[in-house]
Order: sequence, then C-alpha cells, then structure tokens
Amino acid sequence: MTSIVDNFDRAILSVLQKDNTTPLRLIAELVHLSTASVQRRIKRMEENGVIKANSAIISPEKVGKVITIIVEVHVVHAHASYMKEMKKVFSGPEVQQCYYVTGEADFMLILTVSDMSEYEAISNRLFYNNENVKWFRTIVVIDRVKTTMDTPLPFLSPS
Repeated sequence: MTSIVDNFDRAILSVLQKDNTTPLRLIAELVHLSTASVQRRIKRMEENGVIKANSAIISPEKVGKVITIIVEVHVVHAHASYMKEMKKVFSGPEVQQCYYVTGEADFMLILTVSDMSEYEAISNRLFYNNENVKWFRTIVVIDRVKTTMDTPLPFLSPS
C-alpha cells in the first residue's frame, strides 16, 4: 500500500504540527519547495482528510479546568447498536477525548474539569444514569507530564 503522503508532505506536516500559523514562505524554505507547491500540498492534505482541523491548543489551567480525569468505562451490552449509542453519548462537549478500547474496559475518556463538583455532575449524567454502564473507574491525574496531539511522522525510505 502506498502512502497518501510523501516525504515533502511529512516535512510540511512536521512544521504545521508545531505551529500551524507558520507562514507558507517559511515552510517552503524549510522543506525546500516553492510557496505555491506548499500551498497546493496543504490544500490537498486538507481535502484528503490528512489534516483534520486547524485549531488552538488551550492550556486547561488558564481557563479554569485544573483537574484532568481519566475514566475507564465497562458497558453491559456490547452489541453494535449499543456501542454506537455509547459513542454518541461519550462524544459530548464535556469529554475531551474518548477511545473505544480492547481489554477489561470498553471506553477510556479524558475530561478536564474545574472542580470535583463539576465531575460529579458529569459522572451522574454520563455514567450513573446510563443503564448500559456496568461500571466505571475514575483516575485523577496528578501531573500532565506530556500532552500532545502530534502524530509521529518518520520519513519514508526511498524505494
């Protein structure tokens, strides 16, 4: 299977993952392409879904979301229709990240909250009052050692 991105695309993506406001001219210099070529490649990667979004990464503490919580959720019914509904429920704005996983738990959720009262309200709504939640386990994060949304991009070997 051939990759949808080549090494020039990977170089562009590496720059954009660090700062997506980097001027096209500077990206072009860094990856040794023309500005027009960089612009075309970025547009193609957006159209192909390689670049899913351009967004700001916000410091949770600076906006009052000082507690990060990881929640393991085990469901009662794992039938496809139930799982589709659970994915919808766990995709609300209060959930920062949601993963459908293998192992003892069925879902892993990441939430950021301002205090434990906020988490209690969320857990009542998402877990306690959800008939398909068998059990859930809450893990409170002491320190965010590393958080990133960067995808590692090793360069391709020439064929």
